[in-house]
Amino acid sequence: MKQHRFNHWSEIKYLKDIVTNPMIEVGEYSYYSGYYDNHDFEDGCVRYLWGDEKSRKLFNPIEDNGWHLDKLIIGNYVCIASGVIILMGGNHNHHSEWITVYPFMEQIETSYEPKGDTIIENDAWIGMNAMIMPGVTIGEGAIVAAGSVVSKDVPPYTIVGGNPAKEIKKRFTDKEIEKLKEMRWFDWEREKIERASHILSSSSINHLYDFYQREIKQ
Repeated sequence: MKQHRFNHWSEIKYLKDIVTNPMIEVGEYSYYSGYYDNHDFEDGCVRYLWGDEKSRKLFNPIEDNGWHLDKLIIGNYVCIASGVIILMGGNHNHHSEWITVYPFMEQIETSYEPKGDTIIENDAWIGMNAMIMPGVTIGEGAIVAAGSVVSKDVPPYTIVGGNPAKEIKKRFTDKEIEKLKEMRWFDWEREKIERASHILSSSSINHLYDFYQREIKQ
C-alpha cells in the first residue's frame, strides 16, 4: 500500500519546506493541505510544469528550444486546499486555430506558446478541488470556491465560484479594500503579525488600521 503523504486531514505542509522546482516561487507561511488528495504539491497539485528533477533530466526546453517558460508565483499566507489543480505548461502545444490540435513532435518547437506566469497573491484561499488555468492571477485576499475553474484573473478581496468562475461578491467595501491594500499586513514582521492576530481574526478593519498607523506606519 502506498504510504500516505499526510497523516491526518488537519495536517498542512508549508510550501517553503517542500518546494524544490526552480520554476515555483513561494512566500512565507503559505501552505498546502493535501490529505484527501494524497499527492505531493509538486506532482499532484501543480501540473505540467517543467523544472522538477525528472523533467530536467529528460529535456531542457529553455536551452534546447529557446522557450520562455511560465512560472508559478505564490505569495505569503496563501491557503491551498486538498485536490486543487494548478494547470501550467502554456498552451500544452495545442493550437485551436490549426487544422489539428494534435501536438506532432515534428512541430514541437513552433507549437508551444506561453500563457504568462500564474500568480496567487498574498492571503488568497483556494478551495478544495478548484482548478487554476494557466496564466491566471488570483488577487490579494481573494477566495476561490471549492470545485471552481478559474480561467480569468480574480480581483483582490473577491469571492469567485463556478465553472467558469464568476464573481460572487466582494469581501469588503471598496474603501476597506483600499485600506487593506495599503496595510499589506502579510509583509509585516512576524512579531507584529502575532501581536495583531486577534484583530486579523476579526472583521474590524478599522481596528487593524489603527494598529497599522500606531505600530507599522510610524
